[in-house]
Amino acid sequence: MAAKVKVSFIGMGTMGVSMAQNILKAGFPITVHNRTRSREKPLAEAGALRASSPQEAASGADVIVTCLSDTPDVEEVILGERGVMHGAAEGAIVVDMSTISPSATRRIGKALSQKGIRMMDAPVSGGSEGAQKGTLSIMVGGDEADFQTGLPVLKAMGKTISLIGPLGSGQITKAINQVIIAGTYLGVAEGVALGLRAGLDLEKALQALGGGAAASWVLANRAKNMIENAYPLGFRVRLHRKDLRIALEVARELGAVLPVSAYTEQLETSLLNRGHGDEDLSALARIVREQSGLE
Repeated sequence: MAAKVKVSFIGMGTMGVSMAQNILKAGFPITVHNRTRSREKPLAEAGALRASSPQEAASGADVIVTCLSDTPDVEEVILGERGVMHGAAEGAIVVDMSTISPSATRRIGKALSQKGIRMMDAPVSGGSEGAQKGTLSIMVGGDEADFQTGLPVLKAMGKTISLIGPLGSGQITKAINQVIIAGTYLGVAEGVALGLRAGLDLEKALQALGGGAAASWVLANRAKNMIENAYPLGFRVRLHRKDLRIALEVARELGAVLPVSAYTEQLETSLLNRGHGDEDLSALARIVREQSGLE
């Protein structure tokens, strides 16, 4: 299968580079494209072909993967003047792994379907670490037959791969993921601040907490950042704020209320306004530490 399915990958950001590398390592012939062409170089050196536009990248590909920052980027890359839809063959499958609005996903899918091009939305969770290790959780919306066709490619990038429902279902699931993450990061930040104010040995406290119901990926992997007040890049604050705004938009459309997410979005906006938008999301602890008199 790997030798037969031709893949194109568009979007060589922090996540995309690692995801494309794992597809290449799995034996798929792959063509890559990125707006900043220098980002393609590591893939080209490893054996990938390079394309000058999304249209060229899509030409001849069976599966076209996009991994971009926001809805306008996805719309331009797929539907734009030199976009994927002008190069992809009838029957090709576009797999959008960006995190964007579910309504935009459905709109793009409808436009592609008019040219006989299939689409799945497949946003991911797991951060840059998961992208590097090929252990991402991939939440898919689309048709069962398309899912089975694209599954070998998805398996090169992820460990937990779930077809949730029709097109757009992946994006709604990702919105839920980001809502849960918002509460978890904020909860760990508050717990760390409380422990610091109490003068606890936090190494021992975290060991105890990690063995009980409070255990989480965030506690295990990001509490140290919060204790040290240092936030090397993992998942950018500005990107999570974008995702939370999508979740809040979906919630408004459906009549759901997300108070913790709304508050977290305000904190993230404050971080952006203070120049911390490109730090890891654990930088939420900056504000909690300040409010707790730790700065």
